[in-house]
Amino acid sequence: EDPSSSSSTQSSVAPELPGFYYDPEKNRYFRLLPGHNNHNPLTKDSIQHKAMECKRLKLLEEEEKQHQKTTRAGLNSSVLLQKRQLGSLTPTSYCRLVHELKVNCMQRRKIEIHSPDSSVAGTNNFKIIVADVACERIFTVNDVEHGGCKYGIINLSGLGKESLTVEMYDNLYFTNRKVNSVCWASLTHPDSHVLYPLKKKSELSFSKLCLMGIAETPGCASLLPASLFSSTNPGDRPGMLCSFKISTAWSCAWCLNPQADNCFSTGLTRRVLVTNVVTGHRQTFGTSSDVLAQQFATQTPVLYNGCRSGEIFSIDVRQRNRKGQSWKAIRLFHGSAVTSIHLMEAEHYLMAADMAGKIKLWDLRTAKCVKQYKGHHNEYALLPLHVNEEEGLLIAVGQDCYTRIWSLQDTHLLRTIPSPHPSSKDAIPSVVFSSRLGGSRGVPGLLMAVKQDLYHFSYN
Repeated sequence: EDPSSSSSTQSSVAPELPGFYYDPEKNRYFRLLPGHNNHNPLTKDSIQHKAMECKRLKLLEEEEKQHQKTTRAGLNSSVLLQKRQLGSLTPTSYCRLVHELKVNCMQRRKIEIHSPDSSVAGTNNFKIIVADVACERIFTVNDVEHGGCKYGIINLSGLGKESLTVEMYDNLYFTNRKVNSVCWASLTHPDSHVLYPLKKKSELSFSKLCLMGIAETPGCASLLPASLFSSTNPGDRPGMLCSFKISTAWSCAWCLNPQADNCFSTGLTRRVLVTNVVTGHRQTFGTSSDVLAQQFATQTPVLYNGCRSGEIFSIDVRQRNRKGQSWKAIRLFHGSAVTSIHLMEAEHYLMAADMAGKIKLWDLRTAKCVKQYKGHHNEYALLPLHVNEEEGLLIAVGQDCYTRIWSLQDTHLLRTIPSPHPSSKDAIPSVVFSSRLGGSRGVPGLLMAVKQDLYHFSYN
């Protein structure tokens, strides 16, 4: 049973009475009060939160005692090796099952964060972490106490040692706006910049990045050189730091296909805006709903979009703007708002998650759903998907703050990792998973950022 799922013990012990809560420990009913009450905290929300916290602490205790077991009966390293030697397992199946064993053996270790500025490290809550293609650096978005966000880059080269190295500047890269989406951009060289739209904390509009503390435009998407965070030449300021005026953006994506070189897309309210960074040329595609998730294909200049209406559609950015919806090449439909999409490596399949907690794998050639991954929890948050095809794993963090790992092959839920911190809306973990954290000679595992802490779940 999923540790974060709602308990049904009440119905099996005593009948449910409207307006009352049955406590199995005290064997009696208690009256429930609507909403929140400071004098009597016995409300539906408080009861549910207490039950969730008890399950989280229990699961954490089991992990500390190393009682984590494989989710498949009879699966262990000796049995796998024996089957492999007997020829009953193909090399692909053997590798996939070995990775499953590794995932179940991952142990949590807290990472000590250092910074050139001692006042920066550990002072702000992590909100978003995004790794570059080689998983050598991680761009971080941190919430600050007085509102807004601050940015930094974590160098993973020291992950196998005792601590990480964080290169971050406290005051230069700060904005009083909200960041919903971040992606790495390859402008001058691979992963040379970071692209992100900015959103006001209190309004559904966007403002320019406040590098000098001044907001001059009603909205923007900013392209920030990663070299700005290097401590080697703090006085050096690369020229390709720019902002593009937009409004009400929800998502962004960078195109790596040479036919649409130096282009990025932003998902706006009822439209998609594709911008060329060098020429400034723009293409606008009208939609019937807000675009919450985007990703470019690499083999073709095609952009995939996930909407609040539940629709997923593709756009060939080589075509000119057209009225209506005749430019939509592929159309898929979810029953709820699509919060994240991931195009598989061969680009024949697309993974998508929505606000109903459903994760589906779509075959783009037949426009049909071929697999569903159950157990994910989401109601309203923009939560990303993480797919590692090399190891056959799917990772997603739910709104309940549990990190779940599935097998891509048969959709089996392999592990549910509780958050080290109590569950809350402002403590949803952000994760990065790779078999090479820190580059080609890096270490495998899961990197989790929650509150002000960074954790590494390494393979045994």
